[in-house]
Amino acid sequence: MKAVCHREGLLSACQLASAAIPAKELKPILKNVKAVAGDGRCTLIATDLEVGIRLDVQGLTIQEPGEAILPAAKLIAILRESRDNELSIETDASGCTIRGAQLEYEMPGEDPGQFPDFPYFTDDHYHEITAGSLREMIRRTVFATADETARYAITGVLWEAEGDVIRLVATDGRRLAIAEGLGTSIGGHSTRGQLPVVPSKAMNLLERNLQDDAEETVKVSLRPNEVLFRTGRSVIYSRLVEGRFPDYRAVLPKKSAFEVSLNVVDFQAAVRQAAIMTDNDSKRVTFKFTPDRLTLLAQGAGSGRSKVEMPLSYTGKAMDIHFNPDYLIEMLKVLPPDSSLSVELTGPDSPALFRCGKTYSYLVMPLT
Repeated sequence: MKAVCHREGLLSACQLASAAIPAKELKPILKNVKAVAGDGRCTLIATDLEVGIRLDVQGLTIQEPGEAILPAAKLIAILRESRDNELSIETDASGCTIRGAQLEYEMPGEDPGQFPDFPYFTDDHYHEITAGSLREMIRRTVFATADETARYAITGVLWEAEGDVIRLVATDGRRLAIAEGLGTSIGGHSTRGQLPVVPSKAMNLLERNLQDDAEETVKVSLRPNEVLFRTGRSVIYSRLVEGRFPDYRAVLPKKSAFEVSLNVVDFQAAVRQAAIMTDNDSKRVTFKFTPDRLTLLAQGAGSGRSKVEMPLSYTGKAMDIHFNPDYLIEMLKVLPPDSSLSVELTGPDSPALFRCGKTYSYLVMPLT
């Protein structure tokens, strides 16, 4: 393989593809990316055997087609530190050589045939959704997934796709995020009767490959044990999380006693200000709802106390409810600053339901 590449374009592609490289040592070859050059384009391939990506590289001139195994970390370091706009890459059975105007690197190579493969997107049944809409839905849900393996399959995002509605759901057992968007079912594609949960790593990889573009569409094929996404420049593969996702609808409040409207940017500022005096031993802010006012109180074990007030259109009875402020801040920072947020409250020991428009809901359990 021999090619001349635009340094910044290849660096960006390598950084995106490297997100699929395993963090732990699985097989030595998986620390690399595979490059396939031919038919006027070059594709980078990376996988950890659970998640994989094929990413087309822009701004690359192929002089000789072929395949090569490229050391991902070293290649990214070379591209980042070089000051050349263009670099040449030449590979053969013995290794890889990268040249610039005043630099040259030689690296050992491996057999491209030993690099594991994963399925291509050839499906006739899938859902389509705009890239910008899907990116927003991922950002509004993936942060609420669990970090560790639990009883339920909550280390990923549940997908529900039927007709013209796509719904993403995430929970870690203490909060629940639900985002909806419009999609198009092609060939009758549906998740009815299934509970497909896509791992957080695959969701983050997909989000990084999406643009805020109203024109670009993403094809989504949810199979019994795996999922494939096709964007304008990549194909992303992932196995699904094993286990059963909990019945999230059972925890949604059927009715509320009070409903309060808040401005996102003002509420986020108040929560962040009050949270300054929390610490790891007391990650807790008290929200005191009183007529026309919301008061946020925090008391650290040794750091001191905080009191933040903000005007509020609230006519219900006085009520105190305690939350981990991080759960609110993570939700607020993925919402438009100028948007309005409604809060449905039932009681001090019941979860609060936050809504932003008709397409986003966020349930938070209070601290007792």
